[in-house]
Amino acid sequence: MSYTALYRKFRPTVFEDVKGQEHIVTTLKNQIRADRIGHAYLFCGTRGTGKTTIAKIFAKAVNCEHPVDGSPCGECETCKAIAAGASMNVIEIDAASNNGVDNIREIVEEVAYSPAAGKYKVYIIDEVHMLSIGAFNALLKTLEEPPSYVIFILATTEVHKIPITILSRCQRYDFRRITIDTIADRIRELTGIEKVPIEDKAIRYIAKTADGSMRDALSLLDQCIAFHFGQELTYDKVLDVLGAVDTEVFSRLLRAVLEEDVSKTLAILEEMVVQGRELTQFVTDFTWYLRNLLLLKTADGIEDIIDMSTDNLNHLKEEAELTDYDRIMRYIRVLSDLSGQIRYAAQKRVLIEIALIKLCRPQMEVDTSSLSERIRDLEEKLEKGIVQTIPAKGGSSPQQSTAQPEPQAPLPEAVPEDIRMVAGKWSVAISELPNPMKTYLKGAYPSLSEDGKLMVVLGDGLPFDYFRQEGHKEELEKHLSGYAGKAMEVVIKNAQAGRNPEAVFPNLTRLISDNIQIEIEEEEEPEEDPLEEEF
Repeated sequence: MSYTALYRKFRPTVFEDVKGQEHIVTTLKNQIRADRIGHAYLFCGTRGTGKTTIAKIFAKAVNCEHPVDGSPCGECETCKAIAAGASMNVIEIDAASNNGVDNIREIVEEVAYSPAAGKYKVYIIDEVHMLSIGAFNALLKTLEEPPSYVIFILATTEVHKIPITILSRCQRYDFRRITIDTIADRIRELTGIEKVPIEDKAIRYIAKTADGSMRDALSLLDQCIAFHFGQELTYDKVLDVLGAVDTEVFSRLLRAVLEEDVSKTLAILEEMVVQGRELTQFVTDFTWYLRNLLLLKTADGIEDIIDMSTDNLNHLKEEAELTDYDRIMRYIRVLSDLSGQIRYAAQKRVLIEIALIKLCRPQMEVDTSSLSERIRDLEEKLEKGIVQTIPAKGGSSPQQSTAQPEPQAPLPEAVPEDIRMVAGKWSVAISELPNPMKTYLKGAYPSLSEDGKLMVVLGDGLPFDYFRQEGHKEELEKHLSGYAGKAMEVVIKNAQAGRNPEAVFPNLTRLISDNIQIEIEEEEEPEEDPLEEEF
C-alpha cells in the first residue's frame, strides 16, 4: 500500500478534531442543531488553516442520518460515501482549473436536480477567487436564490479578489492562523501515534516555521521524518533538513552589524550559503530574532511571549543592552522590505548583501528612518575627535595633516559687547541646549553679520534645514539672550559648498582662544566697515 502523507492521514473527520478554529466550529454546529442552515458560505483565510476540511465535515453533517451534537456520526452509509469521495451529493470543484463561464453553467444546470439520497447537495468551490468575471456573473443568480436542497461553500485565500456582489450573498467566516502552541500540541500527539521520537525544541521550531498553517507543519514534519528515518528528531537535525539557522549565528551577525563591520557580516552570510541554508528563511528568522530583542527592550515580563529556552533568553537579554529601540526598528524595517523583494528574486544573495551593508552603513541611506542613527554616529565621532574630510570633486584624496591650513577671514576691528559675551561663552551656551538642536550646533560657530548682528555659521544640509523650520531660530535667540543680558537677534548662515567657512566669515571664538583684545564698539557707527563686501 502506498504511503499517505501525514496531513492527509490525520485530516479531521469530525468537528471535534479541528484545531484552532473553535469560533467557526461552534457556529456551524449550532446551525445544524437548530436547523438554521444557510444556502451560501464563504470560508476565507490563509493556507492550511482548515477551510476545505471544515467544508467536508459540514457537508457530511448536514446529510448525516444520525448526527451527534451537530457532528457527523461517520458510521452511516451517507457519511461513508462522502468520506470515500463516492457521494453524488458533495461536488468539489477546483476553481483554479475550472474557472470559465462554461464550468459554472454546468453547475447551474445540475442544481435543478434534487439529490437522489440525503437532504442536501453541497458544492465546495475551492480557490474561488480564480473564477473569471463572467463565471462570477453566471453564478450570481443561482447563489442568491438556490433551491432549498443546495448549499454553496466557497473557499479562498484572497478574499479581496471576490466581487462585492458575491460577498453580500454569503455568510463569511474568517479562519485564523493557528497558534504555535496548538500546532505543537498536534505534532506531539501525532508523533506519539506514529512512534517518532522528537525533541520538544524541534517541535516548537517546526510549529513556528509553519506560520499558522497546520498543513505546512505536518508537511515539514513528514519531510524531517523521511530524512532521518528511524532516528530521533533533534533540534539540530530539523535545522539541517529545513535549511534553517541556529540563534548563535544571529547573535554573531547582530554583533557584527552593531560594530559596522561589513567584512565580518558578509563572511557570516557566505558561511550560510556554503552550508546550503535557505536564504529566504534566513532573512525571516533574523527578523524574528530582532523582533524578540525589541520585545525584551520594550516591556518587562515579556518572556512568556518569546518562544525561547532559558539559556538563549538570558543571552538575548545581554544583547538587548548593546543597542537601542530606534536601531532595532530600523533593522526590522530594512529586513521587512527585503522579505517582500526576495521571495521571487533571481539574485537573492545580492539583495541580502545590499541589505546587510545598509544595516552597517546608515549614512548610505537618504530616508529619514536612518536619520537618528546617522546623528548618533556623528556624535560619537565628534566626541572621539574624529573629523571626516570630504575629498575634492576631482577624486583626489583629502589633504594630509602636513598640508598648509586654509586662510581665515580677519577678525573685525570692533565687536558689540553683547555679541562678544556670547562668543566668549559659546561652548557652554551650546552644551546647555536640548537635542537635537545641540547636535546641529556642534560644528557651528559665532560670527558678525554686516549689519552688526550675531551670525551663526552652520554646516550645509541638515543643520541649515533644521533652523529654517519655524520656531527653531527663535528658540536659539531666546537661549542666547540670557548670556548677552539683552534680547538677541540671530542671523543663520550656511557654509558654501567646497569652501572653508572661516575663510569667508570670521570665527569670533578666536577672540577668546587667541586672547586678542578687541575694541568694543561704541554707539557711533565706524566710518569704514570691512564686512561691507558681499560674499
